[in-house]
Amino acid sequence: MPSDITQPVAEFIARQTHFYLSTADAKGRPYVQHRGGPAGFLKVMDENTLGFADYAGNRRYVTVGNLGENDNVFMFLMDYPSQRRLKIRGQAGIVTDPDVIRSLRDPNYDAQVERAIVIRVEYWETNCNAHITQRFTQADVDQAVTPLMTRLAKLEKRLEDAGLPTD
Repeated sequence: MPSDITQPVAEFIARQTHFYLSTADAKGRPYVQHRGGPAGFLKVMDENTLGFADYAGNRRYVTVGNLGENDNVFMFLMDYPSQRRLKIRGQAGIVTDPDVIRSLRDPNYDAQVERAIVIRVEYWETNCNAHITQRFTQADVDQAVTPLMTRLAKLEKRLEDAGLPTD
């Protein structure tokens, strides 16, 4: 399985607004966490490295604690609208270097960055999309429906102006 992040894989990653991150403690007990942000919040740092800014959250620090004991991670990136997925296995570490944090933080998100999480990719894979349920964000639905609602409002106005019922 490949470990180098190809251009198509990098483009797929750049479009994602969320992923699932799995870690485990020293005893191998798993933990899965959903991570989300604007498209591109998970960044390709080089052909074998991914990273993201870790913002202040619920203060449970389960992922951080697990990474302190066991650096193995598994990431699951789902693109529900296009029914595609990407699986990534690697080793992750906590990074507090201000330059790395600055390179990974979103300048448009006004929240406290506590650290960066950097993942060295061991391998990635895609596989069958046969059973991925197609889902859309509210923004996707709004974009698709807005022209129809605008047209409907214009047609209702024409009916109203003609003295005809609109319902």
